Amino acid sequence: MAKKFQVDIMPERCKACGICIDVCPKQVLAPEKNGKAIVAEPEQCIGCMLCEYHCPDFAITVSKGGEKKDGK
Repeated sequence: MAKKFQVDIMPERCKACGICIDVCPKQVLAPEKNGKAIVAEPEQCIGCMLCEYHCPDFAITVSKGGEKKDGK
């Protein structure tokens, strides 16, 4: 079964604030040892986009169907 949503994090933009981790209702994201977010449970994503909307550094994108927003 194909993933319904794809969550991408740009580590070079992430400042390890943890907002995305806190707002995710499904615990899709988790902190790495350095505090930056990683996609820990991608299959749990419901596409609410709270992580993308709340990221102050525009480091997260959520797209449908497992495709990135640029269509690739």
